[in-house]
Amino acid sequence: MTTFVLATANPDKAEEIESVLRSIGLPITLELRDPTLPEVVESGATLEDNARLKAVDSCARTGHPAIADDTGLEVDALGGAPGVRTARYAGEDASHADNVQLLLERMRDVPDDRRTARFATVAIARWPDGREVAAHGAVDGRIIAEPRGSGGFGYDPVFVPDDGDGRTFAEMSLAEKDTCSHRARAFHSLADGLRAILEHP
Repeated sequence: MTTFVLATANPDKAEEIESVLRSIGLPITLELRDPTLPEVVESGATLEDNARLKAVDSCARTGHPAIADDTGLEVDALGGAPGVRTARYAGEDASHADNVQLLLERMRDVPDDRRTARFATVAIARWPDGREVAAHGAVDGRIIAEPRGSGGFGYDPVFVPDDGDGRTFAEMSLAEKDTCSHRARAFHSLADGLRAILEHP
């Protein structure tokens, strides 16, 4: 079994990643990133840049292979914002609630038929020797005017996926969200690449 460090300090994100990878049954064990380590500065111009920065940092600090991801919410009416700044939309120390509040304020006058958006995730598995597997996942949906649901995290209470049943991600169980989320799609794709390397190192 190969041990991979999950290069995230976000417990909600770690839970989702673990849930997806556990369901796939890869021959790996996952180790959570030491929460006392300093945060990686996400200075990349793209989601892939930021995922790679986090994976490389974790490899360097631990000597183990690492799995990292970065996710962006792209809202059409806002020209693709918040995009790469999704987690920091309302400022560097913004809470999930701060980000959602700012998003809803900026979309207050946007009519229902123009509230389209998508979540995109880039997932990367990287080894200390530089080997790497990258994968992408996305889901289209729309931003609703008021939050609904108490599950999930981030923008989940205001995002309704097109592939769902009209509920927000925050109204779904983790298992239900895993059937259609951007992160689940990215990690299912990543698993295919990981399996090829693990079976033929």
